[in-house]
Amino acid sequence: MFVNTRASTLFPHKPSIYFHPERKKCRICSTTLHVQKTWPKTVVTMNIGAFEAKETVLFCPQDKITFNSEELRSLVPKGGTFGFDVIVEVGLALFVRCRSNQAIMMELAAKNIFVSDREISYLGRKFIIYLALAHRESGPRLRDLMARRGGYILHVDGTCEGDSPNLFCGLDGISELVLDAIKIPSEKKELLTPLFQRIKEQYGDPMALVHDMGKGIIAAVTEVFPEIPDFICHFHFLRDVGKDLLLDEYTTFQKRLRKLKVRKLLRQRAKHLEHKIDPDSQTIDELMVSIESSVWQTNASSGDIPLLTTYALIHWVFDYPHQSNGYGFPFDRPYLDFYRRLQKIHRLLAEIIDVHLGSVSKDNKPYFQVYRTFNEVVKDKRLNALAASLERKAVVFDKLRTAMRIALPEGKNGINDNGDDVDIKSIEEKVTAFRKWLGSNERRKVVYAEMIAQLDKYWNKLFTDPLSIVTSEGILHVQPQRTNNILERFFRGVKQRGRKKSGMASMSKLLKTALADTPLVQNLGNSEYLKIILNGSKNLAERFSQIDAQLVQEEMAEAKNHGERILPAIKKIIRYSDLTTRISTLFSSQAR
Repeated sequence: MFVNTRASTLFPHKPSIYFHPERKKCRICSTTLHVQKTWPKTVVTMNIGAFEAKETVLFCPQDKITFNSEELRSLVPKGGTFGFDVIVEVGLALFVRCRSNQAIMMELAAKNIFVSDREISYLGRKFIIYLALAHRESGPRLRDLMARRGGYILHVDGTCEGDSPNLFCGLDGISELVLDAIKIPSEKKELLTPLFQRIKEQYGDPMALVHDMGKGIIAAVTEVFPEIPDFICHFHFLRDVGKDLLLDEYTTFQKRLRKLKVRKLLRQRAKHLEHKIDPDSQTIDELMVSIESSVWQTNASSGDIPLLTTYALIHWVFDYPHQSNGYGFPFDRPYLDFYRRLQKIHRLLAEIIDVHLGSVSKDNKPYFQVYRTFNEVVKDKRLNALAASLERKAVVFDKLRTAMRIALPEGKNGINDNGDDVDIKSIEEKVTAFRKWLGSNERRKVVYAEMIAQLDKYWNKLFTDPLSIVTSEGILHVQPQRTNNILERFFRGVKQRGRKKSGMASMSKLLKTALADTPLVQNLGNSEYLKIILNGSKNLAERFSQIDAQLVQEEMAEAKNHGERILPAIKKIIRYSDLTTRISTLFSSQAR
């Protein structure tokens, strides 16, 4: 009885399979083709596993052109090793089933297909590029689909973190299909206009738009979609209100930090320490276990402990973005988090600076060096005053977030937050109560005058009745402003599925560095969409094989992968939000 009759399990050694061009005569001049070469290459497919493809290449002596095997090209991309079916398998595992790289490697290995962690990430990017090209080629058929549904409501939104590029996305609020996406350095009118023009050319005018209050997007929408009804997304309304409230002080706070050059000095110190660390040292892993257990699991007298501890603390400070919930400013205040971490490190170093684990007092030199680096910063009166003011105003802003039931202070959905599924009238009642509370105190009326003005100005666009859309299937009611863009829903879905399998709200490294077209994956859950992009093909692998290889290569050349270089053990250590407490406990035990 065969447990597994898959071909990839039947061959103890790589089999050789010969491929020949299907054509024997030149398609231009009908001259009999000559053999140019026969060359071997390793190919990996789901059905066969790894095999040696020996392809005979023919050429026309008259027209000087070559001919390859179409059969081989239907299995594997030109110049590639992994077949289209492997690309699809990896892509669906990453983006639909939300499997980790390691899990995919194990699943494929069980099928006698061996792929490295780096190759998984590479194939994931390749999957997105193939999907994007298939999507663009299917534009006319997608337009027909939306027309049968009464048209489309264009939701547009962008997301970024700090100084990162904006990932800007447009979707249809009725079919919930991603229409187009772009990665741009900022939301300026001249950068957004091409995206809207592409959408308009491909799909026509929408029945309505949903967007934020950014000057760039408003200007671009006005130019490309004049006189089309538009609504304000609650998430973006809150974002803009929060910026008006916090941005000036936050910017001053940020500039003050920069003026003191603490980030530059700390990075220099980290690099200096890094040169002294042996990456293969067993002490690194032992220190990690010690911090986790609050009990020394290594030789505490080792001169490496102060060096490694200081290095980890510096990177813990620079890991401040992970303290945010992913909403972006003003929901998250990362520079304020950075400053608070500096203060915690300063207090911790003051605790342990005289705790000599070894007999050589100079071992503690890294503590002194870092302590002096930001001693001035944490005692800066201007910074402390700004931090206190920002935190007071943030409390009021968070009350409005709670009233609107979106981007909640303790929420974990990040920029994908689509708001609680609450009746719009009940939200209006909560915001009405908040508005009265703001106006009931003279000081609040002065401090929060702009917030009050924004609420009054946009009230009707925040709490409108749902739109009634006539479709071939009847009347559809849509509440535009409570539906965020597909990018947010995509990431939310990933987190939800990730929590189901791991119990933790986490995202893969690949998704953090997502390509602009990654949101298109969300469309694959729509059977009509899938049928459209397949365009008669049996599956995605077959459809991808029909896409021009040159286009794929050009897109791949533009894709960039920004990896981190921190040692894995150190990276794990710095992700503890309570790292300072853990280290304080550990060192206190030694001091006793």
